[in-house]
Amino acid sequence: MDNPEEQGVFRPLKDDIFHFSCHQGLPCFTVCCAKLRLILTPYDILRMKNRLGITSDQFLLSYTETLIENQGRFPMVKLRMEENRNKVCPFVTAKGCEIYTDRPGACRLYPVGRASANSDGEREAREKYFLVVETHCKGFSREKAWNLDEWLNHEGMAEYNAMNDQWLEIITSSRGLGPKAHIPQKHQMFFMASYNLDKFRKFVFKSGFFDRFDVDPDLKETIHGDDLALMQFGFAWLKFSLFGEETAQIRLKIQSRKAATVSPGLF
Repeated sequence: MDNPEEQGVFRPLKDDIFHFSCHQGLPCFTVCCAKLRLILTPYDILRMKNRLGITSDQFLLSYTETLIENQGRFPMVKLRMEENRNKVCPFVTAKGCEIYTDRPGACRLYPVGRASANSDGEREAREKYFLVVETHCKGFSREKAWNLDEWLNHEGMAEYNAMNDQWLEIITSSRGLGPKAHIPQKHQMFFMASYNLDKFRKFVFKSGFFDRFDVDPDLKETIHGDDLALMQFGFAWLKFSLFGEETAQIRLKIQSRKAATVSPGLF
């Protein structure tokens, strides 16, 4: 293929077809797992901390850094690289990723990138895929051909995208956060419900949450033990607590569904 330095790192996917193969025999194996600015999504963190068998607090303390940037509306969490010369990912070894089956979505998707947006009121995210062609990567010289759908299915992206797009709707919303004095508290709520699912569960079940909000008994039972249902419940609650939707209601009614999810239209 053409010289990446001549065309740039990000390239369009022509006809949704590309050639790529990554394995331990390549000289560039794991080179891409260093010096990353890898922003983690709530679903990334859930998969990783459960794989490691640790709490949300332990994972955040041991493996992440929090970014609060002037141009960003909400605090973001990134994976902390090791403090060594190569700044490698804490989960990479000479044999590859130690948490491979639960690695973050961006790692699963590589060398494909996904740009997505979800405007207020849209039920589905608008997305565009492209190739990330880095100069060190030798995987593009392989003969294995993929189309985009094959790659997404092979890497198990359906569940990642489904969960991440619900969060994307929150962080890309154009709705205001209210008075400036309220923003620090809203940032704390956002951080808890997004990244610290263990603390959010305690907040829901150990505080007066159910005194203020009516929650269907079946859903209440489900979110007590189901992390995915609780995360979706948290996304729905953030739409209310951050943007003030349905502020005229003191008690908020949430209906359960057979799939144990929270309807995004209810908040």
